[in-house]
Amino acid sequence: MTTLPNCPNCNSEYTYEDSGLLICPMCAHEWTKASELEEQAAALVKDVNGNVLNDGDNVAIVKDLKIKGSSNVIK
Repeated sequence: MTTLPNCPNCNSEYTYEDSGLLICPMCAHEWTKASELEEQAAALVKDVNGNVLNDGDNVAIVKDLKIKGSSNVIK
């Protein structure tokens, strides 16, 4: 028996597969295995040189970034 991934929405372990879709009976979320891999790849944050950034990495901001909903900027 294969191990199915937890639901990405509610993290429930009670998922099942039906016609190529993974389904969570707890929150009724449906997703495909391919979309799960795409989401993991999209979660990678890279710098201008293509290096993967991780939590705790130091970066230098060269342009003022506006914060949505605020008049403040990140310098």
